[in-house]
Amino acid sequence: MDMEFGLILLLFAIGFVGSMISGMVGIGGSIIKYPMLLYIPPVLGFVAYTAQEVAGISAVQVFFATLAGMFAFRKDGLINRNLVLYMGVAIVIGSFAGGYGSKFLSDSAINLTYAILALIAAIMMFLPKKGQDNGDYGNIQFNKAVAFTLAGIIGIVSGIVGAAGAFITVPVMLVILKIPTRVAIASSLAITFISSIGTTVGKIMGGHVLLESSIIMVIASLIAAPLGAMLSKKMNTKLLQWILIALILATVIKIWIGILS
Repeated sequence: MDMEFGLILLLFAIGFVGSMISGMVGIGGSIIKYPMLLYIPPVLGFVAYTAQEVAGISAVQVFFATLAGMFAFRKDGLINRNLVLYMGVAIVIGSFAGGYGSKFLSDSAINLTYAILALIAAIMMFLPKKGQDNGDYGNIQFNKAVAFTLAGIIGIVSGIVGAAGAFITVPVMLVILKIPTRVAIASSLAITFISSIGTTVGKIMGGHVLLESSIIMVIASLIAAPLGAMLSKKMNTKLLQWILIALILATVIKIWIGILS
């Protein structure tokens, strides 16, 4: 099945922009690409994707974007193995359940789930953060039971929208678990990669993955995510947090306007 060249370019551009930002702020990119895929193609005259299809494309793309970004951070010693283990196990179980279970939900229910998730993430980013970036990343303590429980819940709801949950995992790590910002960003990529395995398998089993569109987004991700991760190492931590807040808020406003109208 041939795709129009214009749509191929558009999908590549959406994938590139979203994945570069994803590598910079430690998210899978769906916080940006979900609304872009949902709204931009029909505005430019292309056939609109359903919420189910957007979630499926996002799930596959996030898998590769986070894998590429994670390798860029791997040598810096910023990925906390305990954090990844406790949150990763819980989130992959939850994300599979959400990813497969989404086949039983309507498009409006999926969009509403996404909007609520994004709103929670936006609110959390404004709460005071006590995790300090003092350069001592070797002995980070956190509540393991809380981390496991929250990761499981994030996995279920983010699996529904194919987002893998990084855009809410980062605020949870910063605000509740008090993890230093750079460790939270690097570790979230590893956790999101693990989560995306469950989400992607669930979406494929549910029959909502468009192969051609997904491949284009993946190619863009493999190029852009490592570039974003390299840029983040040279940027101020506070600036990274404000970029994440701005992206989440913009998405929240757009999604809620779409739902309410």
